[in-house]
Amino acid sequence: MRPLIFLLAFCLAIPAHAEGFITRLLNKPVPGGVAVVDLGNPAQAPKVHYQGKPVLTVHEDGQRWIAIVGIPLSVKPGSQQVEVEGGQKLSFQVDAKHYTEQRLTIKNQQQVTPNAANLKRIERELAEQTRAYQQFSARQPSNLMFDRPVNGPLSSPFGLRRFFNGEERNPHSGLDFAANRGTPIRAPAAGKVILIGDYFFNGKTVFLDHGQGLISMFCHLSEIDVKLGDEIARGGHVGKVGATGRATGPHLHWNVSLNDARVDPAIFIGAFKP
Repeated sequence: MRPLIFLLAFCLAIPAHAEGFITRLLNKPVPGGVAVVDLGNPAQAPKVHYQGKPVLTVHEDGQRWIAIVGIPLSVKPGSQQVEVEGGQKLSFQVDAKHYTEQRLTIKNQQQVTPNAANLKRIERELAEQTRAYQQFSARQPSNLMFDRPVNGPLSSPFGLRRFFNGEERNPHSGLDFAANRGTPIRAPAAGKVILIGDYFFNGKTVFLDHGQGLISMFCHLSEIDVKLGDEIARGGHVGKVGATGRATGPHLHWNVSLNDARVDPAIFIGAFKP
């Protein structure tokens, strides 16, 4: 009788299905984070949208489909929903997260309060980059546990409220790595080069499409070593660390975007801090 009681207690302690590796790694449902939503196990990959935009779906551990949803920093804590093709709506909860402040001094005042000509340039460049972030290709990401794009310590984290010369600007939309000028930058996952530019704020910049709306952006580069349309393998060379654009010194600024929402890259390298 005792072994039977023990077995029953053990079974009751096991969840209906154990979370897979991807869910444990990525499910950080906060503003600027990622929500993993269980879609069950239909025969075909479900088509999912969040805030009107298509969402990355993968078959986790061969057991169930999951939606990997990027949550914009602007989303308030509380209940959110994804829409599954066919009309089903699935809810997930967004938890609160506090982001700290960062105050920087920029010598070039034009990079704090640009003149009219530079504002036109900035608007044009922003539209170009926004179109890149909104791309949604059919390819499946090669890996979701990303490699670090450079060898170097993390410096400015994602989500910082930033003040340049005392004036508040947009929150920090990526993760910075402290690294020397010329340090090689590697692709954290396989991807296609979908945009290259030399921008007012970002300097020399590369966008990599990893698949299904999962996109990396690398900026402030000193050199770009890829061409538009190149297919880059995981670990492939993208460029070199620099200080171009609005930068106080050499470093890599790395953005990760999901369904056109900039999210914390630290989630994808196992370095997220609640």
